[in-house]
Amino acid sequence: MTARSALAVVAALAVVGLAACAPEDDSAGTAAPPASADACSKDKLALKTAGTFSVGTDKPAYEPWFSGDDPSNGKGYESAVTYAVAKKLGFEPAEVKWLTVQFNAAFAPGPKKFDLDVNQISISEDRRKAVDFSTGYYDVRQTVVTTEGSKIAGATTIAQLADAKLGAQVGTTSYTSLRDVIKPKQQPAVFDTNDLAVQALKNKQIDGIVVDLPTGFYMTAAQLDKGKIVGQLPAGGAAEQFGFVLEKGSKLTPCVSQAVDALRADGTLANLQKQWLTAEGAPELS
Repeated sequence: MTARSALAVVAALAVVGLAACAPEDDSAGTAAPPASADACSKDKLALKTAGTFSVGTDKPAYEPWFSGDDPSNGKGYESAVTYAVAKKLGFEPAEVKWLTVQFNAAFAPGPKKFDLDVNQISISEDRRKAVDFSTGYYDVRQTVVTTEGSKIAGATTIAQLADAKLGAQVGTTSYTSLRDVIKPKQQPAVFDTNDLAVQALKNKQIDGIVVDLPTGFYMTAAQLDKGKIVGQLPAGGAAEQFGFVLEKGSKLTPCVSQAVDALRADGTLANLQKQWLTAEGAPELS
C-alpha cells in the first residue's frame, strides 16, 4: 500500500470516534470548580501573552490527532478541538500560537510556557500533583497492533500475549497498560516515539505495539505493510480520558473546562470524532 492510498484508507475510516490510547496513569480525578461567564471573558483570561492563546504539543504531531505534522492547520481531532475551545474563549484562529513541547515535559513540575498543552495526555491523580487538567475531551482505549503472520496476529485473549515481546512509547498509559494489564513475561520495549516503535516492529525486534485505537488504525493503514489490530484491551474501571494540560493552579483551567463541557453538550466533540477518528471497531481481548 502506498503512503497516499494508506492515508486515503485512514480518511475513509474516519466516521465515528472510539476510545483511544496514550499517556500514563489511569484516574480521571476531579476537575477544577466552574468559572463564572465574566471570569472567562477574553479580556479577563490569565494568559501567558495578552491576546494570544499559546498551545503546546510535541513534534512530530501524529495523525489522526493532527494532520501533516502541522497543528496550526486545524486538521486532525486534537487540532480541531483546540481551535473549537479557542473560539469558545473568544479567540480567532490567527490568535492561536503553537509551541513545541516534548510529551513528558508537558506534565512535568514547574512553570509552563504555554497556556495549555494538547498531546493525547491522560488525566491522572499522579499528574495532577504537578499540573492542572481540563475536563476530558476524549475517552481512551488501548489496543495492540502487529502485522499479519506474527506470533500474536491471531490472539484473542490477554493470556495469548504473555509470551510476546511488546513495546510502547515511554511515559504513556499505553506502556502502563502493557505492563499492568498484559503483564508480559518479557521486559517491555520502551521507545521515545511511536515511529521508533513502528520501525522496531517492521524490523521484527518486537511482536507488537500498544497504542490508542485511532493511532492503531493509522499505523495499520499508513505505516505498516499488512498491519493488523489484534484487539482492544479491557476498559477496566474508571474511564481513561485525554485532557488539556495547564500550569498547576492556572486561573485558566476552569474556563478551558467550561469550553470543553460546552463542546460536548452541543455535539461538537462527537461531530469532530466522526470527522477525524475511526469508527471501525476492533475486537475485545478477553
